[in-house]
Amino acid sequence: MTRHLVEFNFGTLRYPWGDPRIAGFEAALDQVNAIAARSPGFIWRMPDDAMDAAQTNPDGPLADRPNTASTLSVWTGAAPLYRFVTRTLHARIMAGRAQWFVPGDSGFLVCWWVPADHRPDVAEGMARWRHLMQAGDTYEIFGGKGLQRAALAETGQKTG
Repeated sequence: MTRHLVEFNFGTLRYPWGDPRIAGFEAALDQVNAIAARSPGFIWRMPDDAMDAAQTNPDGPLADRPNTASTLSVWTGAAPLYRFVTRTLHARIMAGRAQWFVPGDSGFLVCWWVPADHRPDVAEGMARWRHLMQAGDTYEIFGGKGLQRAALAETGQKTG
């Protein structure tokens, strides 16, 4: 069975969407998403309208997180996702996260393996996040350090 890797990341913006103080972040989103879509290993990203609906649904999985910025995407494996995260505009944008995100509430990441034809939703992402927070990194569900280890393992590099 072919498996793919899902990544769900989220954080709470310091200011509401549309506030000029996060304009730089908002302006970069389309470009970052376009780079992801052209990146080797990229398969799918939750469409903006579906993500907007999930982020603003008062009864949804992000209801207790106003001003959330999040992405949910599927990749062929850890190595291509890790390359995108660390070697593209995405890395530069995240380096400036202190000016856009609430301190201590940015860059949350959870990754998990799924069957190749599966397309997750935000509720699944939050459930995986809660599991990661309770159990820590496993082979099946992991955060940023686990992503790096998995990427290194896929490329045959030492993980120590």
